[in-house]
Amino acid sequence: MSYKRYWLALVIVVVASFAVLGGEGRRMISQAPPLPDVYTTNGQLLFAGSSITDGQGVWQSIGGQEIGTASTRRTK
Repeated sequence: MSYKRYWLALVIVVVASFAVLGGEGRRMISQAPPLPDVYTTNGQLLFAGSSITDGQGVWQSIGGQEIGTASTRRTK
């Protein structure tokens, strides 16, 4: 009994699945909502959307996303 066609079918399904995942991921990133500028009630600019992304970059660069995980807890 030859399993060659089953292996071929498996490869086709895996490649097609990753192609769909990659395409959808690219589409979601390109259609992400913009970060808004925030204004006070009297119309004065409180902070720009670029400040949010700058702050996220700083937080990630110092390892802020690791706070509270098992890797930072002390073990006995």
